[in-house]
Amino acid sequence: MTSIRLTDVTLRDGMHAVRHQFSLEDARAIAGALDATGIDMIEAAHGDGLGGSSVQYGFAKEDEEAYLRAVCEAAPNTKVAALLLPGIGTVDDMKRAVDCGIRVIRIATHSTEADISEEHIHEARKLGLEVVGFLMLSHMTPTHVLVEEAQKMASYGAQCVYIVDSAGAMLMDEVSEKVSALRGSLPGEVEVGFHAHNNLGASVANSIAAVRAGAERIDASLAGLGAGAGNTPLEVFVAACEKLDIHTGVDLYRAMDAAEDIVRPRMIRPVIPDRDSLTLGYAGVYSSFLLHADRAAKRFGVDARDILVELGKRRVVGGQEDMIIDVAFELARSVDRRSEGEKRT
Repeated sequence: MTSIRLTDVTLRDGMHAVRHQFSLEDARAIAGALDATGIDMIEAAHGDGLGGSSVQYGFAKEDEEAYLRAVCEAAPNTKVAALLLPGIGTVDDMKRAVDCGIRVIRIATHSTEADISEEHIHEARKLGLEVVGFLMLSHMTPTHVLVEEAQKMASYGAQCVYIVDSAGAMLMDEVSEKVSALRGSLPGEVEVGFHAHNNLGASVANSIAAVRAGAERIDASLAGLGAGAGNTPLEVFVAACEKLDIHTGVDLYRAMDAAEDIVRPRMIRPVIPDRDSLTLGYAGVYSSFLLHADRAAKRFGVDARDILVELGKRRVVGGQEDMIIDVAFELARSVDRRSEGEKRT
């Protein structure tokens, strides 16, 4: 039997899908239900990590420290993690999160920028935290480069390094290749993780492929709640693992009940591969861009899919959300110019 560790990201990545509006009551209900499943870890924070509540990324409903405390108190049997993106979150944010009760920090960078994580990983180890490196938009980076970036994070002190399919753009062969390459190149004591999005409808299959290629940690969320078309649905993945004799330590029925009774009623929109979220995977665009692109499309009277495809062509990455408005404006001007030309002819 293969054994893996699961991290639930409903209370962090899932925040994107509810515009960061989970209340303290929501946080307690979801964390408590997850704690009862026996899951190894719960990640909680603003969708864009510690310090993410802002004009650019969207204001959270609740104060960050109150939110983290609520999760930690409601899940006494489960490790609570927070995400930190250098440049958005700071070392001071991490220290405050530790005071709230987190025991794990996940340091996220673009998949070619691991070097900016060094200070944060060193400080996290000094604080006694379990440290995870998170290489976002890994589909954009060739395997040999991804290996080099993962080795950097491991050398700084990361105890696990994740391949993160932020765009939901990968398919099984690519997942297998990249996970296998990391597993073969990192020290045995450094685990490999995989984080999927379901924009191409392949999150469960990709996560299974990752396990078979050597990943020891997998991310999932209740009912798949997350950016874009969501993450790997926890309850679906656990069921698939049981059929494949992969041990997760998660109680399947309790995960099903938590998804159906606790999370689905709190969704503000279906989290499925619809035409816009499907376009994220097709174009290879950061999943958290979805709601920003929808708003820009309405504001400028253009198709959100055209915005996302153009962002993909420009290889825009997380932290460049301002480009969404620029692209929408340019598309609207292009439409206006075509209309003027048609009138003249």
